[in-house]
Amino acid sequence: MNYLKKRKESILICLLLCISYNLYFVFLLPHADNAYLYYLDSLLAACMLCFGAVDYLQFRKFQNKKKQGLSSDALIYQEFPNMENYDIAEHDVEVLQNQLREQFDYTCDLSDYIAKWCHEVKIPLAASLLMNERIQDTDLRYSMEEQLEKMNSRLKDILLGCKIQSSLFDIQIKSVSLLECVRTSIKNNQFFLIRSHFQIEIDIEDHLVYTDKNWLVYILDQLISNAIKYAMEDATLRIWSRKQEDGVCLLVEDHGEGIEEQDIRRIFEKGYTGSNHHNGKYKSTGMGLYMTAKIIEKLGHTISVESKKGQYTRFMIEIISQ
Repeated sequence: MNYLKKRKESILICLLLCISYNLYFVFLLPHADNAYLYYLDSLLAACMLCFGAVDYLQFRKFQNKKKQGLSSDALIYQEFPNMENYDIAEHDVEVLQNQLREQFDYTCDLSDYIAKWCHEVKIPLAASLLMNERIQDTDLRYSMEEQLEKMNSRLKDILLGCKIQSSLFDIQIKSVSLLECVRTSIKNNQFFLIRSHFQIEIDIEDHLVYTDKNWLVYILDQLISNAIKYAMEDATLRIWSRKQEDGVCLLVEDHGEGIEEQDIRRIFEKGYTGSNHHNGKYKSTGMGLYMTAKIIEKLGHTISVESKKGQYTRFMIEIISQ
């Protein structure tokens, strides 16, 4: 038992003292009445049993508290100020906290720099889009617009990624129109939807849901962007809503390549790109759905996915009523 191992030295000392006392009583006090010896031994044994029982209960209580603490994600060393080498643990935790604070400040500064750089790049990008309209060659103008729109989309992703990583993650939960969010996202991706000849089917009642409009639009942008990447001929994008007892379920379905069965459980993992690699047409970073899952979690919604290879992929976003 762990308790016996921990109290091994104390138990041995008590036994040695008892044995020494008995030897002293027997050999150095030969005329003494042995009944006194038995009485004292019984009294000492009772005291030791009571003390041992109390100490064992305290030990079990400490172990249970320690087990609960080890299963949590919070710092627990402060809950055990009397533990052995507490000062060493306190010193090391303080050093690690300082190192993490320095790294966090560095990451925030880098994130701010990237965000400012993206804002500066958006100005010449917008000017390039306007200048592109003057190009007389239709094919060249269309090709240039496609590349500029891709750049614009990537800049939006970077800016929103910086916001997610920031300590000032801004969420404004309020009543918004679900249909308006869907229409905004469709408009954001209209160039690529038209280019890929998507057939769009929208069947959404004008539900009012409690969420952050900007972040929900970003989530829809990611799902629609994935639908475009995985599109096949005669591509179809269906978006509809389903009323539930505790809220609304928004469903986004595309009839594209689908997701391999072994990939579907890992698509929300950071950096996971799956096994099809977009048929070589795209170099995926594996960050889009990861960021989507992070935002969904912060908004208090849930997201799940169903897919059948070569037939469809369906994302379901459950928005709980407040």
